[in-house]
Amino acid sequence: MSGRISLDEADVRILSALQEDGTLSVAAVSEIVHLSQNACWRRMKRLEEERVITKRVTLLNPERLGLELIVFVSIKTSEHSEEWLSNFAKVVHDMPEVVEFYRMTGEVDYLLKLKVENMAAYDRAYKRLISQVRITDVSSAFAMEEIKHTTSLPLKVIN
Repeated sequence: MSGRISLDEADVRILSALQEDGTLSVAAVSEIVHLSQNACWRRMKRLEEERVITKRVTLLNPERLGLELIVFVSIKTSEHSEEWLSNFAKVVHDMPEVVEFYRMTGEVDYLLKLKVENMAAYDRAYKRLISQVRITDVSSAFAMEEIKHTTSLPLKVIN
């Protein structure tokens, strides 16, 4: 399934509650959104079937795990074949330090976001990447402070 689906106010309230706490039971969600448990369950089931809700996860605190350095890596390449991209994507997917990976428009071809312990850990990841993929240019920027980070999407009623 692809594309937008219709969401009413009740759907938005359900999704908002689940974005804040994915461990909520149907009973707890139904109480928060002021619907019967049965109606709430049917809506949640539909939202899962329509792939609005794709999975439920536990978010971890990276600082408590020693992953205090956030690195944004801009990559330029002169390679644009499907074979090169497939290999590059596999290499990146096999790097647990990479938490986000985008193909871009403009001056940069790809953007990676890494979470690592320190500069030495980033250097090891960098060397692993460049040893496995031909890249024209790599530029890294290090976050000094994370001012806002959320996994919650902005929600609204969609007709």
